[in-house]
Amino acid sequence: MTSVQVDTQHDGKDAEGGGEGEGYQRGLGARQIQMIAIGGAIGTGLFLGAGKGISKAGPSLILAYAIAGLVIFFIMRALGELLMYRPVSGSFSEYAREFVGPFAGFVTGWTYWLFWVVTGITEVTAASSYMQYWTKDASGVLDQPQWVFALIFTVVLFLANLISVKLFGELEFWFSMVKVTAIIGMILICAGILTLGFSDAGDSASVTLLWSEGGFFPKGVGSTLMTLQMVMFAFLAVELVGVTAGESKDPKTVLPKAINTVPWRIAVFYVGALIMILSVVPWTHFQPGISPFVAAFEKMGLSAGAAIVNFVVLTAALSSCNSGMYSTGRMLRDLALNGQGPKFFTKLTKNGLPLVGTSFSAALMLVGVWINYEYPGKAFDYVVSFATISGMWAWIMILVSQLRYRAKADRGELPESTFKAPGAPWTSWFALAFIGMVIVLMGIDEDARVSLYCAPLWAAVLGVAYLVLKSRNPQGAGFARKRV
Repeated sequence: MTSVQVDTQHDGKDAEGGGEGEGYQRGLGARQIQMIAIGGAIGTGLFLGAGKGISKAGPSLILAYAIAGLVIFFIMRALGELLMYRPVSGSFSEYAREFVGPFAGFVTGWTYWLFWVVTGITEVTAASSYMQYWTKDASGVLDQPQWVFALIFTVVLFLANLISVKLFGELEFWFSMVKVTAIIGMILICAGILTLGFSDAGDSASVTLLWSEGGFFPKGVGSTLMTLQMVMFAFLAVELVGVTAGESKDPKTVLPKAINTVPWRIAVFYVGALIMILSVVPWTHFQPGISPFVAAFEKMGLSAGAAIVNFVVLTAALSSCNSGMYSTGRMLRDLALNGQGPKFFTKLTKNGLPLVGTSFSAALMLVGVWINYEYPGKAFDYVVSFATISGMWAWIMILVSQLRYRAKADRGELPESTFKAPGAPWTSWFALAFIGMVIVLMGIDEDARVSLYCAPLWAAVLGVAYLVLKSRNPQGAGFARKRV
């Protein structure tokens, strides 16, 4: 550890250096950043959660993904504007601290950290459940209990994240490559069935299935609105690209390109994939808890394809858990550098990795092993809702910070970003209103309401912690940026 100095002013060096003084190694290249950005939009929410969404809303789920995808693009362009103003690894936690206040940065950093811990538990639980596809014997009994796989996956990903940031980038690159290849392959197979008529679904496949089975809104517009929570959960992690700013080799060039891919990613991987699947297999054939991709291949009579897709779904879950391992250590270190967390989280290894923060987070993720041991059938549902509300808090802070930054930049108080959000501030206000509507809908949904009960409790815990921290060290409670 070198000596710690306190810098109470943002002198603009971070905007040029993209994290100067943070101590990280710039080991993430353009190829890896692009795939992290692409893979961040493709996860368990699509591969598994879409099955529940289809059963609730039918083909209109496509429209829900399209509208929510537009909102996500507004959020990402708002983040992009901030990143080009000052690209730092703390990302939206740092921006909340600068433009909203020290307490907002404190809440955002710790909440985003908790989001990834909870998401890591969710994803390792999902990955363990996918292993059942291969580990059941002829009578349907598991050869290995679910918790064993949860433990193995958690330990392996933790060790991989302790080697180097480059290895993390490579893992995410190949995880994302598998997901992208699988979805494109699925779209091409469905297109072939629609045009050539092969497989068991060939005779009935038609785009008219999108409205002939009870209409495009078979269960009403209200049911479609109630799917927005799981739709937004599917998009969580797209903002992860902002956390990579401090370790990107060329953030000024790479990050805008990655963010600008958001529209076509959503158009192809969500809207396009669901249009093709629901044109080949009627929406009434899908069930909650079963991946629509796996179910579609089984309905087509392509059993080998179902096994391949199950492997892809497993990869998607491991990819998300890997991202959680990466981001939690960085968020804890950013909090510690700002005096909003224990000082030992600032320590880096010789390879520039936040060992203590990553280890602490991985230890908490082992709670997922216990959940899989005690409640193997319900583990996934227990944590999804809280992950959604905590993840959306980061989006709210991104939008509020961007609005306040833009106002200061327009007045000439701060330098203008080289990557302005189009349509702002109106697009940012629209995105905030949309997120507010989703939170209201979560309050109406009995299954999701539990997360709204937990949120005030978490806020109270953070409020007390911040007051204690401020009373003990007024100058270290987020008012000054420490450089290591």
